[in-house]
Amino acid sequence: MARINDSKLGNTPFQRLLGHNEHIMNAWNHLGEILGDSGILSAELKEQVRRTLAQKNGCEYCQAKGKPDPETFDEKTSLAVGFAEAFLTYRGNMPESLFEVLKQEWSDQEISELCAFICFTTASQYFGALMGLQPEKDSEGVIE
Repeated sequence: MARINDSKLGNTPFQRLLGHNEHIMNAWNHLGEILGDSGILSAELKEQVRRTLAQKNGCEYCQAKGKPDPETFDEKTSLAVGFAEAFLTYRGNMPESLFEVLKQEWSDQEISELCAFICFTTASQYFGALMGLQPEKDSEGVIE
């Protein structure tokens, strides 16, 4: 059970916690849609990064959506997931050498999008962890 009651606004448990502040929920949702959709980087790559971050950012709701699936990784996804794992270790103090690895294969636009996605996703997962957000279970007790 989350640490506060759900609001009446929002379609997901996460949104219902943010829904106590409708403007924040709407802006958060909008930015989440922009960052989560395929842009320069694919939505599939970003989903693997999200799953990677979820394993250590403490949000059980986010963790319940699955672990990374290395069998589906292409070279670009492997690089993004590796960078996300390094972020989990170094946080804001990332060594320049990690950016140099990215720069060998990626454009500045791709690096910027990846870093924005990592930061936004981490903030979302921290919010879920801070609020005690739990995975939903259906009528048969299966986690959704």
